[in-house]
Amino acid sequence: MWVLGIDTSCDDTGVGLVRDGEVVVNLVASQVRLHEAFGGVVPELASREHLKALPLLVERALAEAGLRPKDLDLVAATRGPGLIGALLVGYTFAKGMAFALERPFYAIHHLEGHIAAAWPEGLTPPFLALVASGGHTHLYEVLDLGRYRLLGATRDDAAGEAFDKVARLLGLGFPGGPEVERLAEEAEEAIPFPVPLRGQEGYDFSFSGLKTKALHLVEKGLPKAALAKGFQEAAIAHLAEVVLKAAKDTGHRVLLVAGGVAANRALQERFKEAGLKVYFPPKGLSQDNGAMIALAAWRRYKGGFPPSPLSLGATAYWPLEEA
Repeated sequence: MWVLGIDTSCDDTGVGLVRDGEVVVNLVASQVRLHEAFGGVVPELASREHLKALPLLVERALAEAGLRPKDLDLVAATRGPGLIGALLVGYTFAKGMAFALERPFYAIHHLEGHIAAAWPEGLTPPFLALVASGGHTHLYEVLDLGRYRLLGATRDDAAGEAFDKVARLLGLGFPGGPEVERLAEEAEEAIPFPVPLRGQEGYDFSFSGLKTKALHLVEKGLPKAALAKGFQEAAIAHLAEVVLKAAKDTGHRVLLVAGGVAANRALQERFKEAGLKVYFPPKGLSQDNGAMIALAAWRRYKGGFPPSPLSLGATAYWPLEEA
């Protein structure tokens, strides 16, 4: 069974093809150069770029898999959350394909897609899932496919957003996560940063204080590599402390870490040392992509979830618990 997945939730145009739960094609058209001059994503520009890239990317994906459109069995797209203009491009395109081909259509939650990317075959819930990206930092208890309990979320900036903003303060490129990681590896010692929300009762996250601390240190002219290393260490320590507290309180010993921040090597090492069974997305599936949407749709189809009505619209705000 072939599943086409499309993601246009933000600034990456993602098209993926999954066959019986295995990723066969995963194509992403990045808009980094378009937005880097602005230090962040410009929604209208992102939408226009999706319009240009998506039809060509779908055509290329089908060609790489040796398929014709009529060979598809399911079509899926990100319904939300995300930038509504960007979402509408991919979501409407996918619904049009499903209608024209008379194939089932699945409207997929963006975060469920990230979780699906890190969810290996054979792993049975319940377990914990941390989604950390440029737009999200959420910790969930995955009770079953389609059943999620939100344990905590960021009170301000998302983890990836904080990396982007600190990168900009340091004069680095966009997206900032890989740039900060690269610079941090050059430092022998780190400038200490306070770890946010230590001693809290719940499982929330906060990264704005780290960003403010970085600003003050930059203004003092302190070494950039040591600053990057200190920021990264504090951000990772914060993520790990919250997750480990939740693991202790819930008794779960299995953790999925998904989203763009999951590609950070220092973060991966920190969680591998934590005493949990930890799963990360395969290479290429951490960032926003269409293959993760196809994987989520495949799981829903296998799980007996009905297709989505074509009358269902895209939405910028959509809690995962309601997906």
